[in-house]
Amino acid sequence: MAKPQVLESREHMVRIPGGTFLMGSDAHYAEEAPTRMMTVGAFWMDRQTVTNREFRKFVDATGYVTLPERPVDPALFPGAKPELLVPSSVVFRKATGPVSLRDHFNWWAYVAGADWKHPRGPGSSLQGLWDHPVVQVSFEDAAAYAKWANKELPTEAEWEFAARGGLEGAVFSWGDEYMPAGKPMANTWQGEFPWQNLVEDGFEWTAPVGSFPPNGYGLYDMTGNVWEWTVDWYSRHAPVAKSCCTAGGEQSAKQKVMKGGSYLCSPNYCLRYRPAARMAQDVDSATCHLGFRCVVRMPP
Repeated sequence: MAKPQVLESREHMVRIPGGTFLMGSDAHYAEEAPTRMMTVGAFWMDRQTVTNREFRKFVDATGYVTLPERPVDPALFPGAKPELLVPSSVVFRKATGPVSLRDHFNWWAYVAGADWKHPRGPGSSLQGLWDHPVVQVSFEDAAAYAKWANKELPTEAEWEFAARGGLEGAVFSWGDEYMPAGKPMANTWQGEFPWQNLVEDGFEWTAPVGSFPPNGYGLYDMTGNVWEWTVDWYSRHAPVAKSCCTAGGEQSAKQKVMKGGSYLCSPNYCLRYRPAARMAQDVDSATCHLGFRCVVRMPP
């Protein structure tokens, strides 16, 4: 299949031609099915996910305080443990050996002081991470950045159309083979999740944006590295499989769709570094493996 032509581009963004495509997958997780034809209009999309450097410019210009940095209102979380009612966010904790995959608290922890400036907790910083994707941002935080930048967050269909890069029905954003010629194409987990990461792709946590080849539209990291927020409210097509990728509980009415998988996705538990993959994420939570990129829609 010939690579689609990128019609035009501008600084940090790529113009994505509109079109009709086969969305979803019938071959993987139930929530991705059924496949169906979807149509999207043309739009511009950020070539890469928003980085810590870019998010800092937004914070410096506006004084914005992200959700994980704010005081917690106990009335919003009845029954929550007092130690959780402090500014905190969700951080991955690598297990020391094999654990039950039925309990996501074997690798997820709410950490006081974890936020976008301290993505792994209060002892961490952004030193050396300025060109990595910003994480520990809620949906509200991502939407606030997009508004400031005169952009928007993508719909699920726009995101998936762009991620496919013109490859109709392909498993991955680069084709059907996970590592063509043994070359890693995305930042994912190699080994037995959540305790053995072989780091064959060179990165145990996030990677600098653009570390892997772009897809057919010239977009980087559309799968792997970090999940990405979309504007669509989550609705299930079928019962949802449990995943490494969310620390939440049952489906609620306040969840948006996140797309693309992350550096924590592994074939033995969470093969979601694919354009069709989708998960629900609470709008009032943030994690160490979830970021975003923006779009600008073209007039009809």
